[in-house]
Amino acid sequence: MNDRSQPNQQPLYRQLAGQYRRSIESGVLRAGDRMPSMRAFMRQHEVSLATATESYRVLEREALIEARPREGYFVRAVASTLPAAREPEWQSDWQPEWQEARLAQAQFVGIHANISALVARWQQVPDALNLGGVTAADALFPGEALQKIAVRTLRHRPDLLTAPGHERGDPRLRAVIARRALTAGFTVHPDEIVMTHGGTEAVNLALRAVTQPGDTVAVESPCFYGLLQVLESLGLRALEIPASPTTGLSVEALEFALRQQAGESQVKALVVVPHIQNPLGCVMQDAHKQRIVELCSEAGVAVIEDDPYRELVESDAPPRALKSWDTQGDVIHCTSFNKTLAPGMRVGWMAGGRWHSRIAMLKFAQSRLNEPLSQAVLAEFLQSQAHERHLRRLRERLALQRARMAQGISASFPAGTRFTPPRGGMAFWIELPPGVDSMALFDAALSERIRIMPGTVFSNSNRFDRFIRVSCPGPDPQSADAALARLGAIAHRLAAQKG
Repeated sequence: MNDRSQPNQQPLYRQLAGQYRRSIESGVLRAGDRMPSMRAFMRQHEVSLATATESYRVLEREALIEARPREGYFVRAVASTLPAAREPEWQSDWQPEWQEARLAQAQFVGIHANISALVARWQQVPDALNLGGVTAADALFPGEALQKIAVRTLRHRPDLLTAPGHERGDPRLRAVIARRALTAGFTVHPDEIVMTHGGTEAVNLALRAVTQPGDTVAVESPCFYGLLQVLESLGLRALEIPASPTTGLSVEALEFALRQQAGESQVKALVVVPHIQNPLGCVMQDAHKQRIVELCSEAGVAVIEDDPYRELVESDAPPRALKSWDTQGDVIHCTSFNKTLAPGMRVGWMAGGRWHSRIAMLKFAQSRLNEPLSQAVLAEFLQSQAHERHLRRLRERLALQRARMAQGISASFPAGTRFTPPRGGMAFWIELPPGVDSMALFDAALSERIRIMPGTVFSNSNRFDRFIRVSCPGPDPQSADAALARLGAIAHRLAAQKG
């Protein structure tokens, strides 16, 4: 096992014990709740048996947990307290080492018209095979199980269709989410969770909480075009930070940008997708996550962690969220169940750190309460063993689809095509050979009823006009094989025309 080090000087077992202590004291873990088994603890935190054992011994000595013969460890009764967040301090003597990069100036985003034009053209070909999305096929989600829970829930609680619901979101669901956050490495109290209409609303609320129109927001480049649309709608400037398909956001470039942008043009927030970044498909290293949190905390910059794909990462242990390195409430964690469990329910949530109160106010002003039935259904499913089984099956099936798609791209596309297989999910970021334009390929593919995403919409610049995002389609692999072969033939034709 590889026992990871932490930012402070305490032994790792004491740091992990402290994490669970805070969860128990704040009420996230309550008296009688079962603690993870030793094996689950080792897997979740990627530690050795000795570290796991010592962590539990600390909690036992503090009378926070107790061992029950042949049953495992359980939480004992404890008083509940909620710690307050601290404001970060600006470090005026901060001097980054990286000096060589030349970043484009922050600019107002103007991409919405391009996206609208693409959508209008899709709608003209409604039967096109969609290789441009990043949501798995309906058959890969537990629709039947969720339907049974919904019927059973309505039978016992028919008022869910007529009552307005809890103003903060379903208490049971928020409690389940708080417990599950421990697998991502951070502690959040249920009352610190704001339920949202999917992940997009969560990011929108986070940006509104920490910026004003005209402010500068650092984003990955390339980044999800939906984020660029949100920035444009809020009148914000985007400062694009280079990102790699293997390691994600360039920490060195971010460090330089934060030093370069000062005064009135200071970066107010960073939006980052640490796991299976869209469209690159990369997963950030823990050391990079930690450094990003440290840099932004020193610079007084809010970190908005957009993390809808974390549970789709191919990994021996659950990846840690950036939020797990947050000690001052500087990271706003945003996620949803759209990509992993139930796209149709549009249920998301966020932990706003020191901006929690403002986010809650903005949420109420923007969209009021979330629909209660979906939350009740999710609360029951998330607590069952069926959820973990579903995630394992989903990752396995997506891995098979990615392997098949990688083979198809390699076999069908012209020489000079390059891509890095993603670490999970379903999207491939493909660099086309010189002379092959992504919009030309988009136009030709749509005429053959195949939908892809041109690289031009993933940036406010023209740096990605030779890139496309292609995703694994529905459960019919033969359709995907045929579509990739046709895409490859079109790319060959376009390359020959330029040659």
